[in-house]
Amino acid sequence: MGELELRGRIMPASNATFLGELDGVKVVYKPVRGEKPLWDFPDGTLADREVAAYAVSQAIGWDVVPRTWLGDGPHGLGMLQEWQEPDPDQEAVTIVRSGRVPEGALAVFDGLDDQDRDVTLVHEDSAPLRRMAVFDVVTNNADRKGGHVLEMTSGHRYGVDHGLTFHHEPKLRTVLWGWHGYALDDEHVAGLERVLAALAGELGETLADHLTDLEIDTFSRRCRRLLDRGVMPAPRRGEYPAIPWPPF
Repeated sequence: MGELELRGRIMPASNATFLGELDGVKVVYKPVRGEKPLWDFPDGTLADREVAAYAVSQAIGWDVVPRTWLGDGPHGLGMLQEWQEPDPDQEAVTIVRSGRVPEGALAVFDGLDDQDRDVTLVHEDSAPLRRMAVFDVVTNNADRKGGHVLEMTSGHRYGVDHGLTFHHEPKLRTVLWGWHGYALDDEHVAGLERVLAALAGELGETLADHLTDLEIDTFSRRCRRLLDRGVMPAPRRGEYPAIPWPPF
């Protein structure tokens, strides 16, 4: 593999994030030394959790996360992820005027915009996005903003920015709550069963390099609990914010 060449810094971002090129492929580079410490995620690194999320994406079989790995760059070891160019004409998650939820969309919550108008946050009711919502539940994603969903021209949806995942305590914060109470379908069940089977082999070995034993254990239990219940969870009232801020 060749040398990573930086093309620019991605702004705004709470941690150092760069656009680079590696062997002719555009990549996102997030060096570990550019990570800001987080009091509620004291174990490991953001880069480790991003790589762990990709490993789960591969095991579940849904291609939720672009190819992601640890590698060296000009600022040291960091996360590398293949760049994905979203379709600017598609909006999987958006804000609409209150009472004007588009056909094929699900409402998440009502609020006020910066001009004090009544608005509703909505997301599309699509199979790729619903798979991402299932993925977020089991990885305990604490930061699924609308801007972390990439809308591809093909209709596929990629999720990015998975540094706040796999905490052993409930931390799910997402804009994809539209399916709460919906039953899992056969595809979701099969995907979760693939993950549990893979945990006994290659996936378990990979996660052990990036997560604590407690995080891996609670990840396994989240998968089993979701399978046992068979329905998507609803936000827990009063325990922690259910929506990341800002939501985009």
